[in-house]
Amino acid sequence: MTASGDVILSAAEVAYLRRCLAACFMLLEWGKAHGGPQFREAVAAATEANGAGRSPVGLGYEACLSIDYLDFAPARKDR
Repeated sequence: MTASGDVILSAAEVAYLRRCLAACFMLLEWGKAHGGPQFREAVAAATEANGAGRSPVGLGYEACLSIDYLDFAPARKDR
């Protein structure tokens, strides 16, 4: 973390985080198509336990938004 509070990640770290978020999104999409109510209840319980309180659709949206943040983050400005 820099003095301004910004976090600087390497390209490899960004790629890793992006892969993890994409895998989470794909799991949520698979669960939506094949998991039924039990999957939705399990996701709701898991997110409620950590205070997020999101539905599978909401979590999918947040995963995609997080990927966008990584993809479109401004480039580091060297001082």
